[in-house]
Amino acid sequence: MKASGASLFLSLACSLLPASLWAGEQNATILFDAQQVAAEKVSSKESLDAYLSELKRKQFGYDYEKVKHDSAMLRDSWIMPIRLQYSLTRENPNHEYGSKQTEFQSAAIVLDQPIFRSGGIYYGIKFAQASRDYSNYSIGQQRRIMIKTAVELLMQIKQSELGIEKQMLQIANSQINLEQKREQYLNGQLDSGFLNNAIIEKNIVTQTLYDLETAKQRLVTQFENISDMDYREAKIPFLAMLDEEKFLKYNIDLKLISSRIERDRYNKNVTLAKYLPVVSIQGSYNWQRGERSFGQQIAQILDTKYYRYGFSASMPLDVNSYNDYESARIDYMKSLVVIDDKKRELKALYEQVIQNLENYNKKIALAEENRQLYATLLDETEGLYRAGYKTEYDVDTLKNSEKIQRINKHIYEIDKQLELLNLYEKLTGEI
Repeated sequence: MKASGASLFLSLACSLLPASLWAGEQNATILFDAQQVAAEKVSSKESLDAYLSELKRKQFGYDYEKVKHDSAMLRDSWIMPIRLQYSLTRENPNHEYGSKQTEFQSAAIVLDQPIFRSGGIYYGIKFAQASRDYSNYSIGQQRRIMIKTAVELLMQIKQSELGIEKQMLQIANSQINLEQKREQYLNGQLDSGFLNNAIIEKNIVTQTLYDLETAKQRLVTQFENISDMDYREAKIPFLAMLDEEKFLKYNIDLKLISSRIERDRYNKNVTLAKYLPVVSIQGSYNWQRGERSFGQQIAQILDTKYYRYGFSASMPLDVNSYNDYESARIDYMKSLVVIDDKKRELKALYEQVIQNLENYNKKIALAEENRQLYATLLDETEGLYRAGYKTEYDVDTLKNSEKIQRINKHIYEIDKQLELLNLYEKLTGEI
């Protein structure tokens, strides 16, 4: 016998759930379509940047532009500016004798340019280039982290939608169980304790649904803070498995540390060159005009133009030169150790992801095994229902349970993508 209350709830659940879930396993893949792998190239900088809002992309663009100009300024810092000088002086030291005020003017164009710094100029240019690479990789790393956050939030939103659908099916099963317990209680087959437990169970799964909807909205808000995409239409990229060699070869963390090694190596040489001989050329073009007075008369006017040129050599003797150089050398030696430590850390991350993927594959296999079991039971139960040995409650419960296992498979597939996202976050985008 079929209760009208259960039928009404199941009809309502079917109307609320997406048609794709009820249409069969093929259409139930509402998260991402593996057939779109070619279209969704996760290695493409353009496609990845599309997950970020325009404002976020502009900020990163300005960061790259600033690095470009800072690097150019650092590269040319060895070139000294040409100084333009001008002075005007008026005086009247003998005013008590009635002498007139005199005026003196001078102007000059002055050059003082180092042309040899014991390798400091060459290493300074190389240091600027290495600093630019380091800063660009640093910005790229931040950009990849933000892209990973956006994609991760999108995956979690899709996963939460599946969780809501799964929860609604569980509510439907709880409602069926409640109707069965109510009928059995009214027929005197069960005491009120069993009915009360069924009511509590149904309330718990319903409250869980509300919690899932709240959690989903939090994810949506976080996603909209960093992306202009509509989460309802946005597709998550399909992430293929990476081999360890490629993961390390194109790893942005290792690229960043490698550029740091180059930067520290050149900085060590620049620091040493600061305390070695420097040769500079000097030159100036000068103009002077002055007046000299005797009594109340301007007796002489001086107006001259001349130039000077030459060179100088210098070498600082600084008590801190050794400590300064050793500090720079230690930074370089430390960076050599850091990259080896980072490689070990990344290998451990890769092994962890592989292990997690294997566990999710086991969960997927288990969910499929359960789905097939429920499908078999459903076929048998439908036959028994037609023969009058089973109720529609039994058929609907097994239908819902079979669909829950399908959803579990897709949830685990997204879990696998979230694990792979931890690897793709570390890639430079060159792959």
